[in-house]
Amino acid sequence: MTTNEGITPDTTFFHREGALFHPTPRTRGPWDPNSLHGRVITGLLLYEVEREHLDPAFQVARVTVDMFRVAPMKPITVVTNVVRDGNRIRVADASLQLEDGLEIARASVVMLRRATPPEGTVWGQPAWDVPHPDTLPPPPPPPAEFAPAMWETRSISGRMGPGSAEPPVQKRAWIRDIVNFVEDERPSPLVRAAMVSDFANPFANSGDRGLNYVNADASLYLHRNPVGDWIGVEVVGHNASEGIAVGECVLYDLEGAFGRASVCSVANSRRP
Repeated sequence: MTTNEGITPDTTFFHREGALFHPTPRTRGPWDPNSLHGRVITGLLLYEVEREHLDPAFQVARVTVDMFRVAPMKPITVVTNVVRDGNRIRVADASLQLEDGLEIARASVVMLRRATPPEGTVWGQPAWDVPHPDTLPPPPPPPAEFAPAMWETRSISGRMGPGSAEPPVQKRAWIRDIVNFVEDERPSPLVRAAMVSDFANPFANSGDRGLNYVNADASLYLHRNPVGDWIGVEVVGHNASEGIAVGECVLYDLEGAFGRASVCSVANSRRP
């Protein structure tokens, strides 16, 4: 088993049997104990595109995942195909399906050829001035009835969940994955970025009464791949009307911003 320093994964998200991926209990989602977490759906779709279609001359620049059915805790497969194989832009599609062929989610992955940056200066965001994750306290352990954690979090500002007497504030946190992805494979930088993109919903769309929106998609934009284990998430937008919410986060590593994640979500109160 390969591990990174400070990370000792004791299990994995998926076991593979031919073309089938068998989910483990670590993939369980927050809305229904019999469904998959959106982050592992997003990660698995990009995992297969990366394995079958990635070219080192190209940067994955956009990943859009549509999640239009509840994904049950059952064996699944991913079918991929190249839609466009051009000189500067390539596009691959991926479909997550049950054994009977029922489609649960799909992804469109846009890859752009890396090139010499053009001359000139363009306005950009100021550098992210936040504490290093190693200097922040770890969160308290989850209650006994909760499953083991899938990731590790270091909160910078804001909190999720009801019970806070303070008004909602901008959420910022460091996150790193602590579970292997398929068998003993650590998630690649791209897969980790894809999984973190699903956090745009709980980060941007939760308030003082918890998270009451479920996302129908997750969109990830990258200008480079993340470096290192930690990924920083900073909410930069939340708007909602008539039960429809749009949220956006900037994603960082210890070297700076590397992309953005956005979601569209619909009102959905969590079951007791």
